[in-house]
Amino acid sequence: MQDLKGFLDEKVALYNQHGFIQNDPISIPHKFSKKQDIEISGFFAAILAWGQRKTIINKCNELFLLMDNAPHEFLLNHKEEDLKPFLSFKHRTFNDIDTLYFIHFLSWFYRNHDSLEEAFLIGWNNDENAMESVLKSFHEYFFHLPDAPLRTRKHIATPARKAACKRINMYLRWMVRKDDNGVDFGIWENIKPAQLICPCDLHVDRVGRKLGLITRKQTDWLTAIELTSRLREYDPIDPVKYDFALFGLGIEEKF
Repeated sequence: MQDLKGFLDEKVALYNQHGFIQNDPISIPHKFSKKQDIEISGFFAAILAWGQRKTIINKCNELFLLMDNAPHEFLLNHKEEDLKPFLSFKHRTFNDIDTLYFIHFLSWFYRNHDSLEEAFLIGWNNDENAMESVLKSFHEYFFHLPDAPLRTRKHIATPARKAACKRINMYLRWMVRKDDNGVDFGIWENIKPAQLICPCDLHVDRVGRKLGLITRKQTDWLTAIELTSRLREYDPIDPVKYDFALFGLGIEEKF
């Protein structure tokens, strides 16, 4: 165990660095300085993080150009006619219907709240295993508006469907983790880094299995829980820092 911890700690130090940002979707929120702009751009970047990283970044840049690169201001002050250009926005299966509902919800939300963290606190408590309740409650809250399209629900995963919830867990890592390395933002104060669940994407899943951190056959919510539980043995305060190691090993080193 100590040998593996030492190996993973070295990889965290290697990849949890400013140089990681440029080629990763996290580069999108790093273009902004206002808290709400970071939250909004990070949320879209995480949800659209599907496919090649270069394509994801390009699509996010396209999306925020339509918002004049001021997403919070756009959400609060746009007119109906300002939404027309979004009818042509599409990334994989995320289409104009999904885009317009996301804008609709976030516009409604930010007219009533200061920070998107508040939407994630509905199911939150101090327990180490609070994240299942957090993500289930957030999913229901996000789609509680009367005109929420049924098709759009698939774009925000929930443990209620046994999903691994990799994109939303990645977003929470960005917003919650705090260190001095400048990759994750750490701008949310209530959810604790110890409560985060490791984003279990294709690369992390493969490396986790190769290192014996995952034994579950399928990849689902319980797999993400199993992986995170193992990582908590190495660092109970900040287990998801090892996402850098597993992802870096998978995508950069083809481990």
